[in-house]
Amino acid sequence: MVETMHALVPVSAVVLSGLFAGLFFAFSIAVMPGLARAGDRAMIEAMQGMNAAILNPWFAVVFVGAPVTVLASLVLHASSGEAGAAVFSAASLVLLLAVYVITFGVNVPRNNALEQAGPAGRIGDPAAVRAAFEGLWVRWNHVRTLASAAALVCAVCAVMVR
Repeated sequence: MVETMHALVPVSAVVLSGLFAGLFFAFSIAVMPGLARAGDRAMIEAMQGMNAAILNPWFAVVFVGAPVTVLASLVLHASSGEAGAAVFSAASLVLLLAVYVITFGVNVPRNNALEQAGPAGRIGDPAAVRAAFEGLWVRWNHVRTLASAAALVCAVCAVMVR
């Protein structure tokens, strides 16, 4: 049972960290550039829809599961005396926590402001609403993408150095 845990937990950390990073990567390279080509109301409506749709159990499994499984990997590696793997797991966890700070400090407040603007069709100045949202959200999403990709690399390294 212990050997199974030592195999499954780090691999789960890699898989969930990969999905975590992939989500932000997809927004950086496809979703937001695609929406940049849309009109103001269409962009606002699409983002409002995505912000509502993303709050689902699959997202929760990935968003919560990545740092939880990385933490579990850290505990397993540290308790087994696997110092190198523990260091990489710790680095991965710190990077994922940085993504949380960015998400809840920058991106979620922008999402909430976009929602509070009301339905896209009723916004008096959609260009102003978009301007207040898009640039900051996109810049910090790129930072989340890089940090979560680095967290994935660290999670993979933790598996490899064991």
